[in-house]
Amino acid sequence: MSTTAKPGDKVAVHYTGKLSDGSVFDTSKDRDPIQFVLGQRRVIPGFDKAIAGMAPGEKKTAEIPAEDAYGPRRPELILEFERDRIPPDISAEIGQELQVQTTAGQAIPAVVIQASDTSVTLDANHPLAGKDLTFDIELVGVVAEP
Repeated sequence: MSTTAKPGDKVAVHYTGKLSDGSVFDTSKDRDPIQFVLGQRRVIPGFDKAIAGMAPGEKKTAEIPAEDAYGPRRPELILEFERDRIPPDISAEIGQELQVQTTAGQAIPAVVIQASDTSVTLDANHPLAGKDLTFDIELVGVVAEP
């Protein structure tokens, strides 16, 4: 009797994530498979949906549109600051990752996309926001949660 993965099951998964040009952005190859409970929003929605209904040992390729991955790029997450609001010990060079604190006190990563003597522009969008993703997935195992 074969068990298929369903919400509430703990699953172990090997994956390789690719962009539309075929370049790999992440893989579990050469590492232990990732483990998580289906339906608990621990992974992007499209990845979760792709695994539901798979049987242990099954492999598949899932194309996940941006809206089911990291969402669209949001222009409101492009933030410009006066240079004097950046601590003096931070050089704020293009490509550098910084932490921005929200009004609620949460730290979120942001990348410097423009810098001048007077201002610094940060992009707080997830690096994969707005991108369609493809995952090669192998369901290694399912452990039904009691």
